[in-house]
Amino acid sequence: MTPRPPQRTCLGATLLVALGLTGCAATINQEGLEQRTSVAIGRQVGSFTIANQSEETGGRINYTARTKDGVSYQCYMYSATKFQQVMSFGQTPNSDAICTPMGGKAPAAAAPNCNALNKAAGRC
Repeated sequence: MTPRPPQRTCLGATLLVALGLTGCAATINQEGLEQRTSVAIGRQVGSFTIANQSEETGGRINYTARTKDGVSYQCYMYSATKFQQVMSFGQTPNSDAICTPMGGKAPAAAAPNCNALNKAAGRC
């Protein structure tokens, strides 16, 4: 038996996968990211900066939000990918931002209601 020459289907499959992955990038813009972060951390847009932004496949965006008064938040959100936008005719929404305070000054805690139960527990 003589060896067969390599087939070109591997090249075609590789090209198809590469083209498919280009549709995996998130579609949210910086303004949308800042608005969702503002709601998640309870601060006005412009009172914090977004740093260390990275994107995973599937549309997850990881980043750090730092406020001007020293509070740092580790955040993430999901943004619809280009592929998802095409397949849903633009109807796939972006998620809300989810942020956790990390080091620095702690965010101000809400004052507890001073009712009879809280008084008995020594909370006010």
